[in-house]
Amino acid sequence: MNVRFVGQLVAAALLSSGVLLVHARMPASTGAQHGEMFIPAPQAARVASLGFQALVADYYWLEAVQIVGASERDPTRHGATLGRLVDVVTTLDPWVDHPYRFAAVWMTDSEKSVREADRLLERGIAHHPDDWRNRFYLGFNHLYYLDEAELAADAFEGAIRLPGAPVYLKRLVARLRAQGGDLDVAATLLEELWRNSEQPEAKAEYQKALEEVETERRARFLDAAREEYRRRHGTDITAVTDLLQGPNPVLKRLPPELHDGEWVLDPKSGAIVSSHYQRRYRVGNWQSDADRKRWRQRQEQAQQPSEEGSS
Repeated sequence: MNVRFVGQLVAAALLSSGVLLVHARMPASTGAQHGEMFIPAPQAARVASLGFQALVADYYWLEAVQIVGASERDPTRHGATLGRLVDVVTTLDPWVDHPYRFAAVWMTDSEKSVREADRLLERGIAHHPDDWRNRFYLGFNHLYYLDEAELAADAFEGAIRLPGAPVYLKRLVARLRAQGGDLDVAATLLEELWRNSEQPEAKAEYQKALEEVETERRARFLDAAREEYRRRHGTDITAVTDLLQGPNPVLKRLPPELHDGEWVLDPKSGAIVSSHYQRRYRVGNWQSDADRKRWRQRQEQAQQPSEEGSS
């Protein structure tokens, strides 16, 4: 029999045995009783692993990969589950590499998930201090999802002198220190993530984000044209096509909308928006923007009693 095949069978048997032992030592009351995936607490998994830590970590890592691979539409909706799985994996085997950045890619459904991904990235940085990539993903999260330009600059600054770090990081840090996040910074980071991503699903997500940044760039061009229209006519436009009207139009043509849509005025804000996105992009914005607003409100409310008490 092929020696390599025998080795694979032995490894599979050991992995199955290790995981079964871990599950046997877990408390009986789990989420599995409610149809959820059973994921042990990281420290409980460590205690119960009986010397099979690396094998058990491999098992839960495969579970995480399969969740993303089986998600036909949006793997990020499993952010909480993926976070728990990667937490177990990196607690049992903290010297693993890719799982830290895997968490950063897919844990973006809410601010809570992004914060948890950042915690895992910090663990990755502690165990891989010479790898610039974990610091890069941490900086990206701080800027793109959390709108924390100073913390992003701190993370990028820590990567500047590490082997393989992009040469532009020093300029990026200077720019962040000077003016915070802007479209050019966001585009630069997204392009780097797109180039370095090994997962087709992740590359597709970064491509979508790049298209949204470019759409915002074109919308800002239209904003400038709108200001010129106001200056010339003393009144505002009633439709974006007004920019093309008259004997001396402000524009000869509108910039193409990337998804074959139209440029329209948002009925609530009056802003020029793409009919495809129906909103304006900003650095630090993500799909569940309502979650951000609720989180900010809770944070402000939590601070009010202490502020009143100190006055």
